[in-house]
Amino acid sequence: MGKGQPSYTDEEFVAAIRRDDDRALAQLYRLHFPMISHYILQNSGTEDEAKDVYQEGVMVFYEKVRDGSLELSCQIKTYLYAVCRRLWLKRLTEKTRFGGHLDDHEPYLETGAEADLELAEERDRQLGTMAQALDRIGEPCRSLLEGFYLLDKSMQQLTAEFGYTNADNAKNQKYKCLVRLKKLFFNQYQEQI
Repeated sequence: MGKGQPSYTDEEFVAAIRRDDDRALAQLYRLHFPMISHYILQNSGTEDEAKDVYQEGVMVFYEKVRDGSLELSCQIKTYLYAVCRRLWLKRLTEKTRFGGHLDDHEPYLETGAEADLELAEERDRQLGTMAQALDRIGEPCRSLLEGFYLLDKSMQQLTAEFGYTNADNAKNQKYKCLVRLKKLFFNQYQEQI
């Protein structure tokens, strides 16, 4: 995510698209394209074909959100992956000289993308747990860690912002906050398993 852009949850993306928020749609478009591009490039596609398929997939999602027919039982990323995968397999079938059924191609198109998707979903779950831990850590730890790790602020900037006497004191406090955050994260993560 670039700096200055709001970060949306899946529910917020859907609500923003219903409100005609073009920024949310543009952010959604950029967010999951690399995953789809990787899949298509690994399965005999080109960058242009990846863009076309992803555009179609996002439009399917967009239209279903706008007309109220979307029943999302998974993450938007998973939904887009499934739609784009089907669109790509359909295109591959149309491109082949010999035709054939869509299912005939599936054994040859296994690239580990499904495993990559599972890993990405696990990473998303871990990031969600980390976000919850950050919410629970309290101030000033939350702002200090976000400033350093997410906003790329220097220790000098944080020293001035939080009123520490020097950068070493700010660094020491950041370390203590990080230890607390790790403890919260791992306790919460163990509860979810």
